[in-house]
Amino acid sequence: MNQKFYPLVFQPVYKDYPWGGMRIPETFHRDVPEGIYAESWEICDHADGMSVVSNGDLAGQTLREVLRAWPTEIMGTRVEGTQFPLLIKLIDAKRKLSVQVHPNDEMAERFGGEAKTEMWHLLGDNETRVYCGFNEGVTKDRFLRAVADGTSGETLRPVPVRKGTTVFVRGGSVHAIDEGCLILEIQQNSNTTYRIYDWGRVGNDGQPRELHIDQAVKVINWGEQPNPCAEPTLLQDADGLQIWEVLQCEYFQLEKLAYSRPVTVPLDGTTFHALFVAEGDATIRWGEESLPAPAGTSVLIPAALPAYTLDGTATVLRTTIPN
Repeated sequence: MNQKFYPLVFQPVYKDYPWGGMRIPETFHRDVPEGIYAESWEICDHADGMSVVSNGDLAGQTLREVLRAWPTEIMGTRVEGTQFPLLIKLIDAKRKLSVQVHPNDEMAERFGGEAKTEMWHLLGDNETRVYCGFNEGVTKDRFLRAVADGTSGETLRPVPVRKGTTVFVRGGSVHAIDEGCLILEIQQNSNTTYRIYDWGRVGNDGQPRELHIDQAVKVINWGEQPNPCAEPTLLQDADGLQIWEVLQCEYFQLEKLAYSRPVTVPLDGTTFHALFVAEGDATIRWGEESLPAPAGTSVLIPAALPAYTLDGTATVLRTTIPN
């Protein structure tokens, strides 16, 4: 098949974890039944959630099927193998998430599980907080005592957040998301979570959710942890276009584009562009074709596409694989 590549849109994969609410469909005007929408996996290639293409010639195919056929054309030369390297999701924390930790690459290699370094970009207008790392002076012994008496949440460093705040959470950092957070999360392609404390609540089955203390203790980073809040760098500010580098690590790079005139973006085949329209109404154009992308739309731009143009007035968050 001589495939003509184009921007891909996927059916969201929703998760009904007990701490979630309806803010994702309400904010982004999604037509779904009443229920719990704790997470929306926007672009995912994982056994626990698989994206299915919803537009164009590839509609109905899973992202896994598409990548097996055209790995380099979709993901670019910076990605090895045929699995999408990231998992991109929305999170609505109507209630606090559990205190938890994920392994980093080294700990996953030693003890199993999937490595997960992640970042959270706050989308909601409200002020709230997250927790990332320990308060000053918290040692391993102090933390384990707090785990035993059910006060481990009190050992965590609170981080005030508001719209536009970006928090970087390396694998090995103990963390929690407080109630009221609406987040775009970019992470390594992983669903390994070691739950340490769940604030005394029960799951959808009425039973306390499983804790993973033994696994967590093995993978926690007990050393110094820097301020997790990223400071965006303004790269361009002229002629109806602002571009910020929000965060870059070895796994992903996030940029924010705010524009009020057409912006043409060339690609060089090295990386895909994963777009999330945070505000406004975008139109994505390539060749003679176009795709409307209102706020809340996630789009995967294949690396093989020579260029695309962002039209309209919008704020777009763009994820790529760094060099």
